Amino acid sequence: QVQLVESGGGLVQPGGSLRLSCAASGSTFGSYAMRWYRQAPGKERELVASIGTGGGVTDYKDSVKGRFTISRDNAKNTVYLQINSLNPEDTAVYYCNALHYYTYVNYWGQGTQVTVSS
Repeated sequence: QVQLVESGGGLVQPGGSLRLSCAASGSTFGSYAMRWYRQAPGKERELVASIGTGGGVTDYKDSVKGRFTISRDNAKNTVYLQINSLNPEDTAVYYCNALHYYTYVNYWGQGTQVTVSS
């Protein structure tokens, strides 16, 4: 079992930045690939960034490349999402997801709201 708790969301003006955090507990964090999803109102949840178990492999949704950076600190059981140059289209609930590298069991956090508005 893995428990995930996101934080760092909020209201930010266009062009601003945020760093989201996702703290994991309950199991071996290093056995999980970590992913950030988002869900905007009226839209389906979409994958925006992922990072491998060791942190050396990352991948991004095309539309966020160059603005989003995913990273992880396995010593702190935490994954981060740095978001720069925010625009209103980034408004969504951002969810953290843990995917076990072998069993493919996955877990979700409760989400953190990001609102981009002037």
